[in-house]
Amino acid sequence: MTYASAKAAFADWGVDTDAAIDRLSGIPISMHCWQGDDVVGFETRTGASGGGIQATGNHPGRARTPDELRADLDFAYGQIPGRHRLNLHAMYMDTDTTPDRDEIEFSHFAPWVDWARDSGIGLDFNPTFFAHAKADDNLTLSHPDRGIRDFWIEHGRRSREIAARMGAELRSACVNNIWVPDGFKDVPVDRMAARQRLETSLDTMLSETHDAGHMRDAVESKLFGIGVEACTVGSHEFYLGYAIRRGTLLCLDMGHFHPTENVADKLSAVALSLEEILLHVSRPMRWDSDHVILLNDDIQSMAQELVFSDLLERTRIGLDFFDATISRTAAWVLGTRNMQKALLRALLMPQAELKSAEAAMDNTARMILTEEHKDLPHGAVWAEFCARNDALTGRHLKAELDRYDASVAGRG
Repeated sequence: MTYASAKAAFADWGVDTDAAIDRLSGIPISMHCWQGDDVVGFETRTGASGGGIQATGNHPGRARTPDELRADLDFAYGQIPGRHRLNLHAMYMDTDTTPDRDEIEFSHFAPWVDWARDSGIGLDFNPTFFAHAKADDNLTLSHPDRGIRDFWIEHGRRSREIAARMGAELRSACVNNIWVPDGFKDVPVDRMAARQRLETSLDTMLSETHDAGHMRDAVESKLFGIGVEACTVGSHEFYLGYAIRRGTLLCLDMGHFHPTENVADKLSAVALSLEEILLHVSRPMRWDSDHVILLNDDIQSMAQELVFSDLLERTRIGLDFFDATISRTAAWVLGTRNMQKALLRALLMPQAELKSAEAAMDNTARMILTEEHKDLPHGAVWAEFCARNDALTGRHLKAELDRYDASVAGRG
């Protein structure tokens, strides 16, 4: 079907496809660096351990250096319509020196900022509280040992300074997202003490004020993790309360909740009490397995909630998955484009008519509208969006992804 025919089909529903395309063009997605190298990073003196973070598979082509990772990112961004961001973890420094986590400085990440500026890409940041000898107990900011806590507080403090400098240099506020793996493998007897230590550590770490136009803090919860099955100190309830009290963003990671929970449903609930939200889009096959996102019901529900609740301006959309069984660049491209496709489908829905039917308690009309809408030619509108942004589709996209994957397959 041609775009002209698709435009007419949607117009019959009162939907302006050009307006939807224009709106989608202005929505940046923060693509995560760690898909490109299986969450290994570029440190040399951390005594690193896994910390429950594991990418499965051994597909050829893993990035081994910052330059290789940036080359892979350049290719991936070239296949994704629109202008986007990069979410960078502190373990991805680019320096010839060997600082420990409590010694990192902006200079260790300056090459990333130079690359982002030249590429027209915004940066987001994350302190790395895992894959380190001082995180082997699965306790960091809530550790009973004051020395361990102080080490991680200093790491977090420096990460905030780096993020603020990144935002200032690129003239785009950098979201600094805080996730810690803290918890207990077996049932603790004093959860309160651990949570009080975490709160105090966070307060100390976040005590320095930074320009909100340069950096915004976010806190991220988790249901449980490997080695912390009995109790996660930073639970959803803990961080929801903390974000409200301290004025930070709350990060909702789609893989960090019970498989039967609808994470999209949480958006409007928390938005009543929060100024901004950070969203990590992932696909938990069973639990937090971080598969590449598909254009499935969960992703489409999330996109529809963002659009219908008018939360796009208040939500930072980021991705969080890593799969080493497939091409890493293809994973970035397909995952990001699927998030965009979901947003486009939501923007192409007859929102006013649907809301009117629901307000009138006409559930029959609501169901008819939502089901018939699924048959409309969304693909033709997506193809037009890609064409306007010089992005390939279909078999042409597959050929280009295959070509690049073959070109990096010789990496050791």
